[in-house]
Amino acid sequence: MHSQRPGPDPDPRPQPPQRPLPTDCCDSGCPVCVHDLYAAEVAAYAKALADWNQRHPDPGGPPPAA
Repeated sequence: MHSQRPGPDPDPRPQPPQRPLPTDCCDSGCPVCVHDLYAAEVAAYAKALADWNQRHPDPGGPPPAA
């Protein structure tokens, strides 16, 4: 008998971006600083997580708003 292993989750929960290390910023006023990039990644993560939560409602949580 063959046991089937579950494949990768087709819709995994988004993972938060990694915060830059203090040494990642050179403090020279770059036009696009690693902190700017991180802020954009956090905003994209928040949207992706909200979208994911809509697709995967918590069965014990409140009903989704209409």
